[in-house]
Amino acid sequence: MAPAAANYYSAPPHAHQKQRGYRICDTCGAVENPVAQKFRLCGGCMTTQYCSPECQKSHWPSHKTICQHTAAQMSGAKQQAIGPAYPDENLAKYLRKFTSTHSSLLGWAGFQALQLKRLPANIRQSALLIELSYNAHAESLYRFSVANTHIVSRTYVTSHDPLVAADISRREERCRRSGGIGTLVILVQCGGISQVMPVEVDPPSKISWDSRDDWPEVLRHFVESGRTDFKPISTTARG
Repeated sequence: MAPAAANYYSAPPHAHQKQRGYRICDTCGAVENPVAQKFRLCGGCMTTQYCSPECQKSHWPSHKTICQHTAAQMSGAKQQAIGPAYPDENLAKYLRKFTSTHSSLLGWAGFQALQLKRLPANIRQSALLIELSYNAHAESLYRFSVANTHIVSRTYVTSHDPLVAADISRREERCRRSGGIGTLVILVQCGGISQVMPVEVDPPSKISWDSRDDWPEVLRHFVESGRTDFKPISTTARG
């Protein structure tokens, strides 16, 4: 049976508010409306998103360094023997696709795991680590299952890669300038390959998501059942 959480979406009775539970264009700051138009992901890093080809083109000079760095890491991972449990040379590509496909679910899980509605300051010290197990399945939606989740120090993610740390800092400054609380850091890992997912977060007063203690079960359910229709439950107008 599916967990009693985000299987159904209850639209809040108030007018829609701009909130960073949705994708944000990395150039102009527009908020994605998936019903009207889905944003495009950068094909190199599969992390940065844009509302239009024009925004993607204008952002390239500043995005080029971190994008090529991320792409090179992924390319290198494809050529390495990860181990007997992870023999597929396409694992890095599959992990990037997984992160992109489940971006809303992963962002919601990070928000719940760090209890940002009650303790927004946690965003500065902690990150969510999601460990995956790989399944050699023909269908892409069933290639991963959630092995474990951990709350780790943010330095666990940022101390190993200065370019990634700088990109997270840039996002953090932009988010706070526009009134947000900062950048939520999620690390998705399978074997020796990992993908960093930064999520810019609005203040709790602007986020209508319900707090959930069962987020690990919800995360596992949606990943392992191959579902991509996740939407957070919102029953309150204010946090």
